[in-house]
Amino acid sequence: MLYSYLLTRPERTFKQALKDLQVSFEKSYDLYLYLIKLIPDLTYLEERRLDDAKHKFLPTEEDLHPNTRFVDNALVQAINNNPQVEKLFRDHDVSWSDDPIFMRLMLDKVLNSDIYKQYMQMPATDLESDTELWRQLLRKVIIEDEDMEDQLQNRSLYLSSEDLEMMGQFAIKSLTKIAMGEDEPIRPMFKDQEDSVFGEELFSKTIRDMDDNNVLIDSCIRSEKWDRNRVALMDRIIMCAAITEFKCFDKIPIAATLNEYIELAKIFSTPNSGQFVNGVLNAVADELRTRGRINK
Repeated sequence: MLYSYLLTRPERTFKQALKDLQVSFEKSYDLYLYLIKLIPDLTYLEERRLDDAKHKFLPTEEDLHPNTRFVDNALVQAINNNPQVEKLFRDHDVSWSDDPIFMRLMLDKVLNSDIYKQYMQMPATDLESDTELWRQLLRKVIIEDEDMEDQLQNRSLYLSSEDLEMMGQFAIKSLTKIAMGEDEPIRPMFKDQEDSVFGEELFSKTIRDMDDNNVLIDSCIRSEKWDRNRVALMDRIIMCAAITEFKCFDKIPIAATLNEYIELAKIFSTPNSGQFVNGVLNAVADELRTRGRINK
């Protein structure tokens, strides 16, 4: 969002950027819910397919007596029977029923996967194995599917593959909580009031301090004998946001900030950015400590 705002101003106002930031939070949360909802919706589609096969003009013995292990999955039943999950799906209008073609294609990919085949061949299954099936299907089939990102964009969830990966990990963790019977296994969009304003505060303060933070970055680059003219724009944005966390968010440990933004550099910038950002940010942290600007 910082990168987008800096490239589009002044046509895009700061107020509009903040609004877009909030929308991105909402869409990320919807993605999290959509990934969980895909599980019962795919299961229901397979249940219908098995039922249709029974009523063919000339059904086979397999059609009449199918293996229903997949549709009887205990985790799916737990999802369908959890009041919080049901309410969130309803409140956020989350459903895959409006895209039957995508759902049939995704179901085929699930049924043709080695994960599914191994599950169906197990001597017996229980809640743990039923849950593990969907953990693996989410991780290795659904999230990695090349058509998934396009499908999410069709639903106005204009999110990146990195967003899909992150929300997928949240969804996988929630499956365990659903299986354990927790009353509220789905995490809220924000854990508390402080968390709900963190993103906006970080965005606003990073923009406010951008010039000062870039001066600090340049001073540390010179001291480490790097060429500041060759620093990628994304690296600068990532480092400016990290420095804002150093200075303005006392509850976040320096090590946590370093780890987070080094990973962001590896994902969103150049192949060498992780190592470069690590070196600069450590130098900046030392300088800020010397100045008494970090109180952690």
